[in-house]
Order: sequence, then C-alpha cells, then structure tokens
Amino acid sequence: MPGPCGVAIRDRLKHLTPQDERVLRAVGEHQGALASRDLKARCADGLEHSADTWAARKRELTALSSSRIAGAITKATHDQWALARRCQAARIRKLEAGIKTLRHRLSLPIGEKGTKRAAGGYRSKGEWFSKSRRVAALEVRHTAAVAEWQAGRVRVVRGGRRLLNTRHHLTQAGLTEGEWRQRWAAERWFIAADGESGKRFGNETIRVTDTGEVSIKLPAPLAHLANARHGRYTLSGRIAFAHRGAEWADRIETNRAVAYHIHLDTDRGRWYLTASWQRPLVQTIPLETARARGMIGVDTNADHFAAYLLDRHGNPIGDPHRFPYDLSGTAGHRDAQIRHALTRLINWARRAGVAAIGIEDLDFTNEKTREKHGHRKRFRQLISGIPTGKLKARLVSMAAEHGLSIVAVDPAYTSMWGAQHWHKPLTTPHRTMSRHDAAGIAIGRRALGHQIWRRTAPPPHDQSDRAGHRTVQAGPGERGREGTRPPTTDRPPGGPSPSGKRKRGTSASKTVRDAPSTQQWVQDSLMRTG
Repeated sequence: MPGPCGVAIRDRLKHLTPQDERVLRAVGEHQGALASRDLKARCADGLEHSADTWAARKRELTALSSSRIAGAITKATHDQWALARRCQAARIRKLEAGIKTLRHRLSLPIGEKGTKRAAGGYRSKGEWFSKSRRVAALEVRHTAAVAEWQAGRVRVVRGGRRLLNTRHHLTQAGLTEGEWRQRWAAERWFIAADGESGKRFGNETIRVTDTGEVSIKLPAPLAHLANARHGRYTLSGRIAFAHRGAEWADRIETNRAVAYHIHLDTDRGRWYLTASWQRPLVQTIPLETARARGMIGVDTNADHFAAYLLDRHGNPIGDPHRFPYDLSGTAGHRDAQIRHALTRLINWARRAGVAAIGIEDLDFTNEKTREKHGHRKRFRQLISGIPTGKLKARLVSMAAEHGLSIVAVDPAYTSMWGAQHWHKPLTTPHRTMSRHDAAGIAIGRRALGHQIWRRTAPPPHDQSDRAGHRTVQAGPGERGREGTRPPTTDRPPGGPSPSGKRKRGTSASKTVRDAPSTQQWVQDSLMRTG
C-alpha cells in the first residue's frame, strides 16, 4: 500500500485579545460569504465549466478580497464540487447493488436458504411484498440520481448537511437556537490560504514566522482593521507546533509552501491553526524486501486488533497480542482510541524487528445494506462498527513515519481457515487462543505468500520425500529442511541415556496380561546421604 502524500499538524492560538477575535470573525464571515457565492456559481455551471468561467469567477472575487484569497476560495470550491460528484457516483453504485440484491431474492422461492456468496429467499409472503415495494422505491431514486449525474447537478451544503438537519432536532442534540447558530456560522467561515513556494515563510496570505508570530492579509473591504504594514493584521498570540515542529520549521526557513487554516471550536471557545503540506512521493519497497524479516498479521475486529508475529517461513512466534479499543462516545474519543491502539501495535512491530504489517483489505459496503442483511440488525451493527476506512488511513500514515510497510491481502476465508488449521494446534494450558488470533496467523501467512493451511498432501509414492518436500513451512533452499525433528530428551530415540540414568521413574503398567511376566526386576540398595 502506498504511503501518505500529505501532513497536517494543529496547534491552539492562545492569548488572543478581544480585538483579535473580532478581526478573525469579520474575516471569516466576509470570506465565507464569498465562498458560498462562488460555490453557488460553480454548481450552476455544472458540466459547462471551463477555464474561462473559472478565470471570470476568480476576477470577481479578486476585486472583493485579493488574488491569493480568490485563488484559495475557487480551489476549495472545485474540491468541494468534485467531492460531491464522487459521492453522487457512490450513491448510484449503492442503489444499483441494492436493486440487484432485491431482484435476486425476489426471484427465489419463499423460504429458500441462501449460500455464503448470495442471500436466499424471503421468509414470508409479507416480507416478499414489502421488499417488492422497496425495490420499486429504489428504482425511482436510482432514476433520479442518474438524471442528476447526467445533468451535472450536485447538492452541496456549506457547513454540513448533518448540522443543518440538527436545526430541526435541537432538543435531542442538547443545543439552544443561539448555540446552533454560532456553530452554523463558524462552520461556514473561510479563513484559509494555500501555500506558495518561494514566498516568505511559504505563505503570503496567512504568514507564520519562525518565532510563531501569525499575521493575516486582510481583504480589501476590511483593510481599515490592519495593525501592520501592507494591510496585514498581526495576532497577539504565538503558535508553537509540538508535533512535527522541526519538520515545519525546516520548510518555512527554506520558504517552501505551507497551507494554513484557522477555525473556531464553538464548544470550547478556542481558536486553532492547522498547517499542512505535501510530502514527496516515497517509492514503495519491493514485496520480497518487506517479507524478508517476517510479518505481523493483524485481524481487525469491532473492539480490538488481534495480531500475531510470524517469521519469514510463516511459523508463528510467541504468544498472540491483542490491542483493545472502545468505539463508543464522540468522534474525537473514537479517533483517539484507534490512534492509541495503532501506536501500541506499531511499537510492538518495531521491537519485534519486522519490516511490514499485514492487514485485510476489508470493504463492508455491500455487507451493510438492508437488502442483503435486512433482518440481521446485530450483524449489520457489528460490521458497521469496524473502522475499516479510518483504520487503513491511520495505519498507513503512522507506519510510514516509523519505516514500516503495509501489505493488504484478500480477506477471503482468513477467519474460517485460520480457525480450522491454527486454533487447536496452538492452544495450550498456558496459551489462550481465539478465532481472531488464528485469523491473524492466516493473514500474516497470506501476506508472506504462503498457503494458510499448515501442511500439503503427503507424497504420492511412499513415506519418503521422493516427490518433493511435504511441508510448506520452509523454502527449498533452507538448511535442515529434510532432517528429522530434534529429540525431546538428550538421547536419540531407542538409544541409552548419555548419563546412564533414567530421567524419571517408571510408572506402573496399565496393561493387563494373561501370562505372568518372565522379566526379573532387581532393586538396588538405597544409599542415604547426609
């Protein structure tokens, strides 16, 4: 999997005066209104958009702000329109998948059982009838979505559709009308600027010096609020990036581009500044190099990561490791839980000395639909709770900082075959194995290029290895692969002990014989030592 292509860090703007906050609010409201107007014009253009219309919109915004602010607004508008376009295409694909599943299940007899690859018929006539009504409703939605796609019409809400709908459910959200309006206004503000290499400190609109001083180029209508030269306003607070501060300082000292974004957290009443920049593309290491020092297989579950360490031959080493997390609560809490679990996983991988981590390339888009698992609500809630997309994004970016590679494998049958071939053999009185731990072994072996099962079929000729090696644990060039296992004691099988003494006393025989034994037993005299 390719590594991250960008970096974003954030710090709080502290010790702001009331005048600083008034200026930031005025700039956010003014530029937010310009961004809303530009987004409306871009949505009206639809598929008729061209470079000429883009230039015309930018000229109109430049007269009301500045050239750099106009460029930042138009770029953000195009990114937002493109995101809405991709979401529209994803909705069409989801509707098509739902219609296909419903039509398949409606074509089956009532009560027919399904398979692992496809769902069966419906359980009753009433359910069949309700699903026939639903497929008609989905077809109407699909027709409307395709018509909007062909016409280039998208639906975008600046500030977020979820927050807009919260206006009608203030009691459930625990907000007053005034609090909601403050949050709605803050989400629609626009205080951002793209970086430009070669300019002083990498950004002319929002400039952050090496000493942490933050200054903003005010738009033309707000130039009377400037407290510095050239229409700039300098904030009284200072910024200091604790995370990646050295990397950020290296960029601004060489005047490389850094983009900045200022926003207000209305719940805490705090202002934050986010700095971001692009990273040079890092060439992905060859797969064989990633497999050279073994692999850690990770099975993703709804409440924990189950990981197992394997050597380069696919043999499990040590005991399983589990990294729990709790995905209940707010979005910030869930994100912190995932980052904490991934940090522990990456630290263990570094101590183990591996170069790569193997994970499943999971995608539950089709599994979460009502059409396939409509009556299995608990199963849908379970797979919806597994953070597949966020996990991959977080793991790839965090592992790249520590020099680790990520190998994504096909998730087919990893849990079933892992439990079948690895659960029971590795379970001991001192080691507790679960199906998820066994699935981690299966994922790691697949990432290493080995088969999941432990042994292949025996040789076809006889008990020797005439037709080839019978195990898949070692490669053809490994020394000792054809040898026998070492004895469990310090003597060869059937041979005398080197010391001439038994390791343990004889136990009484449990075999009942008809004839008396002719063997004579001689008991040595007991020697007492003080």
